[in-house]
Formats: sequence, structure tokens, C-alpha cells
Amino acid sequence: MNVTLYVGNECPLCDEALLNLRLAAEDILLDIEVIDIGRDDRLHEKYMLMVPVLEKDGEVLLYGNIGYGDVMEALL
Repeated sequence: MNVTLYVGNECPLCDEALLNLRLAAEDILLDIEVIDIGRDDRLHEKYMLMVPVLEKDGEVLLYGNIGYGDVMEALL
């Protein structure tokens, strides 16, 4: 399963979300793409107040405080 995590610079919630995604990847086959919104003006404009943002197939599944349970519930 391919998912995209949009992150911001110096974002503790983003670090936690990535950690929780990696933990989930131990139970679910995940291909995680991490994109820094600071490198793309369009993405920065779209997600600057929401990061971290977890997307699958172009659909936002989760944003903000993303815990392990949230990830598992959203992806199963």
C-alpha cells in the first residue's frame, strides 16, 4: 500500500507521525513517501496549517496529531 506523508520543517508532530507510520509498516505492508511541503509553494499553501498530512490515493486520511491507532484504523 502506498501512502504519502506531507511534513514541515522542524515539526515534532511530523516526526511522531513518521515514527507511527514506520511502526504500522511492521504490521501492514506500506511504502511511505515523505514530502517536505517547504520545497513546493503549492503544497506549502495547501497544507501549511495541517501538517503532518497522511494521504492515500490522493485522499487525505489524517492530519495533525497522527497516532499509531489512528494510522491502523485509517489504513485497515
